[in-house]
Amino acid sequence: MSAETPTGTAWPVIRKDASTLAVLPHLADYDAERAAFSWDDARRALSGLPGGGLNIAHEAVDRHAAGPLAAREALRFVRADGSLESITYAGLADRVSRFAAVLRGLGVGRGERVFSLLGRRPELYAAVLGTLKAGSVFCPLFSAFGPDPVRQRLRLGSGRVLVTTRSLYRKKVAALRADLPDLQHVLLVDADGAPEPGTLDLAALLDTAEPLEAAAATRPGDYALLHFTSGTTGTPKGAQHVHEAVVAHWATGRFALDLHEDDVYWCTADPGWVTGTSYGIIAPLVHGVTAVVDEEELDVDRWYRILAEQRVTVWYTAPTALRMLMKAGAERAAGYDLSALRFVASVGEPLNPEVVLWGQESLGLPIHDNWWQTETGGIMIANYAAMDIRPGSMGKPLPGVEAAVLMRGPDDRPVLRDGEAVEVEHAGDVGELALRPGWPSMFRGYLNEEARYRKCFAGGWYLTGDLATRDDDGYFWFVGRGDDVIKSSGHLIGPFEVESALMEHPAVAEAGVIGVPDEVAGETVKAFVELRPGREPSSELRLDIIGFARRRLGAAVAPRDIEFVEALPHTRSGKVLRRLLKARELGLPEGDVSTLEARP
Repeated sequence: MSAETPTGTAWPVIRKDASTLAVLPHLADYDAERAAFSWDDARRALSGLPGGGLNIAHEAVDRHAAGPLAAREALRFVRADGSLESITYAGLADRVSRFAAVLRGLGVGRGERVFSLLGRRPELYAAVLGTLKAGSVFCPLFSAFGPDPVRQRLRLGSGRVLVTTRSLYRKKVAALRADLPDLQHVLLVDADGAPEPGTLDLAALLDTAEPLEAAAATRPGDYALLHFTSGTTGTPKGAQHVHEAVVAHWATGRFALDLHEDDVYWCTADPGWVTGTSYGIIAPLVHGVTAVVDEEELDVDRWYRILAEQRVTVWYTAPTALRMLMKAGAERAAGYDLSALRFVASVGEPLNPEVVLWGQESLGLPIHDNWWQTETGGIMIANYAAMDIRPGSMGKPLPGVEAAVLMRGPDDRPVLRDGEAVEVEHAGDVGELALRPGWPSMFRGYLNEEARYRKCFAGGWYLTGDLATRDDDGYFWFVGRGDDVIKSSGHLIGPFEVESALMEHPAVAEAGVIGVPDEVAGETVKAFVELRPGREPSSELRLDIIGFARRRLGAAVAPRDIEFVEALPHTRSGKVLRRLLKARELGLPEGDVSTLEARP
């Protein structure tokens, strides 16, 4: 059996049978689990604070350290040279408690914001959870940020404390201190007894700190996390999340990632963005699993070696990384023992169908796409371990999450009837993907931007800004960001579907698609194409790819122009920055490019 993407391309459905899987999935029967699920039941799966309330650090570390999992490996760090550092739940609890005590000793209070500017190293994980244990608010920054985005976010977030390294402080912060009046404390993780002027030696503070025994008595609705997400303008948005988000982290770790207690889990996301925090730190630790952390960036053989040597069972990564592995060839994977791996999931941008099938062929496992946003705080729609996969689809909503595709009016806002947003009339119709508010990890505001937050809701729904379709069987399909969709001669063209079709061409490694103004059509489709190794740009190849796309998509949808590029611009979360491609093409301001990451 095959399933068609919204543009009509047919892909084979990957059938699942829970009884044949090595581990029985938590979500063995989607419909039954969805009917029986309640968020109240999920809350009861967590312990809560002894005196009442809810604190993420208690759920992720303290309750395990006080029980039978105390000696279990919580974090396994793979150093640059391949050596390992292992931290048990008990050991992590001690580090977390000491960091919380350091904050208390510095007079950092409940709700005040602690920032980090660190790579994936043990001190970062202790800082995240120690901040939460102390009742303060944690905000991660990308270690690759330049000085301007660091200054901008610290000012917007009124950062009271910054945890960083000597080198990053010298390069990106020291010269900015006069412009950061709220920043009272800079803690260096590698001061080695001789901190920079105006900074403190974190190791020395930790050594003398008396561990904070009890987590702050935070309530579910108390602020816990601040995640900045780039907008199309130069001003990032600060999405605010609360301690109750841990309920969704538990539920999504259980259902969408199928985490079991004895798993060895690897999330490759940088903790500088929301996936690295929600699913690189909180979700695995809440489930008591062992989380692998690689201190280095993507390298094909290194990643395969980690999967093999660390016996990773559940792997959560980005489409960009998977496409790079696919680009390297199936023979690279064949040289490693990946037999421990049982579940692979992907997030960051839509997953092309051919990558799903490449996983089946090269890893022996399909790739499970899922969808969520910084604002949702956790996975909302997913392909589950026991559910059939329709390659190219985001999957179905998580139990407890209600999703819909809403009609949009001429102003690109939802059509309302009697105050309620109206869903599209037919399966396959394009509309705005929306979620019914009420899930625990939903953001509770944009920092200091109440009007911007209110605009995200209409007619009883949270408006994601993404366009999607839903098929007759309830699978959701991503079409594009509302501001990415190309309107050409009356057609609404989703860049993702065009990019996926282009990637079927044997010469194409990756593609980014935009609309460019046209006097007659309104917009026409232009593609930026990155070629596979060994293929060289030429006029003949350009025409061949255009002809291939026309045969797959039809002349109205296929690109009219192709430009070959050495590397597409990506964010550190793996998304192709289409708006940056468009800005450069049209000579427009580039907006916020602070999350841009050069390809390795």
